[in-house]
Amino acid sequence: MAALAWLLIPLLTAVGAGVWGSWANRTRRARSDGPELVGYARFREAMEKPRSSGD
Repeated sequence: MAALAWLLIPLLTAVGAGVWGSWANRTRRARSDGPELVGYARFREAMEKPRSSGD
C-alpha cells in the first residue's frame, strides 16, 4: 500500500502540472498596446532631448 502512495505522488503532480499549464496558456482578451507604445514614445523623446547644463 505504501508503494501505491508513492506512485500517486508523481501522478497527482503531473495532473496538477497539466491543469496549471492549461490555465496559464488560456486565451485572454486581446488588449491593444496603445498605452504602452505611447509611454515608450514619451520615454524616447525624453531621452533624445539634450541635457540642460545646470552648472
